Amino acid sequence: MLWFHKEAPSLSPQSVDDLALRLLDESRSRIRAEPRRVLLLPPDQTRAHSGAGRITETLYRALSPRCEVHVIPTLGQHAAHTPDENRRMFGSISNECIHAHDWMNGVIPVGVIPASVVAEKTHGAADWEIPVDLNKTLMSRGWDLIVNIGQVVPHEVLGFSNHNKNYFIGLGGKRTISAAHLASAVCGIENNLGRLLTPLRDCFNWAEERFLAQLPHVYLQIVMRNDERGGLQTCGIYAGADSEVYRAAARQSRRQNVTILPKAVQKVVAVMRGDEYRSTWVANKAIYRTRLAIATGGELLIIAPGLQRFGEQTSVDRLIRKYGYMDMQSALKKYRENADLQNLALVVAHLFYGSSDGRFRIRYAPGHVTKEEIESVGYQYAELKAALARYDPGRMREGWNKMPDGEEVFFIGTPSIGLWSAQDKLVREESP
Repeated sequence: MLWFHKEAPSLSPQSVDDLALRLLDESRSRIRAEPRRVLLLPPDQTRAHSGAGRITETLYRALSPRCEVHVIPTLGQHAAHTPDENRRMFGSISNECIHAHDWMNGVIPVGVIPASVVAEKTHGAADWEIPVDLNKTLMSRGWDLIVNIGQVVPHEVLGFSNHNKNYFIGLGGKRTISAAHLASAVCGIENNLGRLLTPLRDCFNWAEERFLAQLPHVYLQIVMRNDERGGLQTCGIYAGADSEVYRAAARQSRRQNVTILPKAVQKVVAVMRGDEYRSTWVANKAIYRTRLAIATGGELLIIAPGLQRFGEQTSVDRLIRKYGYMDMQSALKKYRENADLQNLALVVAHLFYGSSDGRFRIRYAPGHVTKEEIESVGYQYAELKAALARYDPGRMREGWNKMPDGEEVFFIGTPSIGLWSAQDKLVREESP
């Protein structure tokens, strides 16, 4: 059950701080003691706009005079933060207390989601087991309290992000992330988007009950919305220790963050912030979150001034450059034929998630990647300076814009916050 929650059109930073401190008070009353060792699990810098870094700092400052506090950003296989990035996101927290998750070497096996369970949950789309390898520090040290902090938004792999995704993906190992991403992907990205309970989420709920029940953890979930001026406002805070906290937050996110359009859009222009999105691995959220809204034969222009690479890790980047983005059947064929893709199956899922299946054009306007590189992975290139001059984010309005020459475009300033769909495209779902 929920410990508590608060919804409002806009929650001030002070209100959010107060709710974070209330979570500590509730935790103390439930464990009937002052915690001595606390672990904070915020998202990484690709969710910096959520304010989760500030919440983490608030909790750290309240706890650190009386107990030992550690922070592990739930990176998954994303690039580790630099000290400067930690400082920008987490403020005054000492860099020595912030630990980078190592998805290759910093995990231990804690169990397996059997192939029979995966097959049942995915309705036969996936028939392999998902090994559950999780962060060593999370699983092998005696914590009195673990606070899992994160933003709930529509998500391509799990329907909505956060909750136990922070464990199984954010603090998962290579085997877990690869098997899980591929299992979700073969169910179809367009069947996952905007669903409260996807097949992979169901698998993770099964695993949480069996492998994480001993953890003294609580979830603090954030929901945000775009205001009338295109800015972001915190509109929901949810706290609790079970799946109801996720369901409640995801229901609000579905109301706030899913935009249903009466018909498909011919052209979408999306901006991926330069200080958060430096690879197509994360900047491709612009594709995932708009694909249900774009008409066949239409176009998506992604303005990505911070883009430096394709993968977050060198090994992943190398495979994206080698194979490029392609439709599902082509990617699965490459997977069956090539050992390097079999070794990193998460890349296979990413290759067809980042494709339009030939249905619409994808153009990238990157800051630090060449035209030749963009075209080599299957995208079309747009020159950044020209794209910014024509579609100036400071002047464009969220939603429909008519350009001086008559071109109509649908502008999205923060694609990662939501999901856009034509009325007839979104899979309907009864609330679980």
